Amino acid sequence: MAIRKIREIGDDILRKKSKPVKENSKKIQDLIEDMLDTMYEANGVGLAAPQVGILKRIVVMDVGDGPIVMINPEILEVSGEQTGDEGCLSVPGKSGVVTRPDYVKAKALDADFNEYIIEGEELLARCICHETDHLDGILYVDKVDGNLREATFEGEE
Repeated sequence: MAIRKIREIGDDILRKKSKPVKENSKKIQDLIEDMLDTMYEANGVGLAAPQVGILKRIVVMDVGDGPIVMINPEILEVSGEQTGDEGCLSVPGKSGVVTRPDYVKAKALDADFNEYIIEGEELLARCICHETDHLDGILYVDKVDGNLREATFEGEE
């Protein structure tokens, strides 16, 4: 499909709350494909629609087990705690230490608009939280413990 421009910190759209997706359409399917292409092209593990300038509640992720599409995601349960480096395609070249839940259970619609439950630990849990925050206008920099620094790891979220 197409590679879309990733919006960067300072762009007002990243601070706005996204609207739920009400129905499936070719436009939504094209957006999902473009988001996956954009995420892979940028070597990311997650991307939310606001990061490509669209205020819709859509997230794509791939933490190494293949692509995950979450439409209208809702976190149902969290537990535990993990603290580690986090980055973001919208904050290029930077990383920071963030504490997130170690376990997350969420529900969402897949690309075919079927509801499903996803459970994740470690990186997947971190990614679900990071990307769903984007849908509410929250960036990881709001949660960083200490200061941002130059990124020193491969592949940013």
